Amino acid sequence: MSVTTQRVCVIIAARNAARTIPVAIASALREAEVAEVVVVDDASTDDTQHVARAADDGSSRLKVMRLDVNRGPSFARNAAIKASTSPFISILDADDFFLEGRFRRLFASADWDFAADNIMLIRDDAAADPTKVAAPSFAPEPQFLDFERFIEGNISRRRVLRGELGFLKPVISRAFLERHGLSYDENLRLGEDYELYARAVACGARFKIIKSCGYGAIVRADSLSGRHRTQDLKRLADADLALLALGNLPEGSRAALRRHERHVRDKYRLRNFLDVKAERGLASAAAYAFASQSNLIPIVRGVAADKLDALFRRAGIAAKQQVPPMRFLMSATSAAKE
Repeated sequence: MSVTTQRVCVIIAARNAARTIPVAIASALREAEVAEVVVVDDASTDDTQHVARAADDGSSRLKVMRLDVNRGPSFARNAAIKASTSPFISILDADDFFLEGRFRRLFASADWDFAADNIMLIRDDAAADPTKVAAPSFAPEPQFLDFERFIEGNISRRRVLRGELGFLKPVISRAFLERHGLSYDENLRLGEDYELYARAVACGARFKIIKSCGYGAIVRADSLSGRHRTQDLKRLADADLALLALGNLPEGSRAALRRHERHVRDKYRLRNFLDVKAERGLASAAAYAFASQSNLIPIVRGVAADKLDALFRRAGIAAKQQVPPMRFLMSATSAAKE
C-alpha cells in the first residue's frame, strides 16, 4: 500500500465516557495513518462531548457529533461511517486505546479486507496510566479466519475467561463494506461486531489476524459492553437465524452457526427464566420453563451449574473466577524466540 492509501478514520462511539475518552482520542491522533477521528456522543448525561472536543490536538482531524437520544453503538458507528471519507475504518471503544505503531504493523501487507491484531486486556485497577502501557513483542504469525472458525471462536465457555473473536477490532476496508452493502445492525446492542464480521466473512472478506498487539482494552466491571438486557441476547440469537438464511453457506458453516445460535438462545432462556421469577414469582417462571423442552433443558442445566458453583465456593473447593491484571485475547509466541 502506498502512503496515500493508508488513511484511516477512527470511530469512537461514546456514552458517559468523559473520564476515559481523552486517552482514547490521544492514542488515535498519535498515529500518522489516522486522517480522521470521529467521536459520536450517544446522548451522554455527563460531559463527554466537551471533554472530547478538548482533546483536539489542533490538526483538524477530530470531529465530535452529538446524538440527543441514546441509539446504541451500532447506530452511532453507522452515523460516523457516513460522516467520514477515509478508505479505512477502525473502531475504538471510548475506554480503550491504541498502542503506538499499531497501523504501521497492520498496513505492512495489502492482502486483506479486514485486518485485526492482538488485544491486551488490562484490568482497570492495574492501569494507572494507560499511556505508559507497553505490550510484549509477539511474532505476527499472520493467518486468515474462515467463517466456521470465526463462528466457533465466539462460543464462550463456562469457567473460562472470555476471549471471543468478536472482541477483535479490525481495520476495515470501506470499499468492501460499500461493495456488499454492509453496515452495523442497529437492532443489536450486544454482539454487533460479531454480526458484522460474520456477514462480511460470509460475503468473502479476507479477514487477516496477526498476533502482534496494538490494541489495549481496559476491563471494567461497569463498562457498557459488560452489561446487556435479556432481550439483547434474543436479538443476537435471531441475528444468527438471519445469517442462516444466507444461501451461500456450506454445511460446515451452517452447523457452526446453529451451535452459536443455540448457545446464545440457551443463555436467553435462562436469563428470561430468572427475570420472570424475579418479576412474577416461581410459579410463573416454572410455567415458562415447562412450556417446552427447548426451554427446560438449558434452564435446568444453567440453574444447576450456578448452584453447584456457589456450593463449591462456599466449601472452598473452587474460587470465584479471577481476572488477571493483564492477559491477551490470542495466545502468541514471543518474537525474541524466533
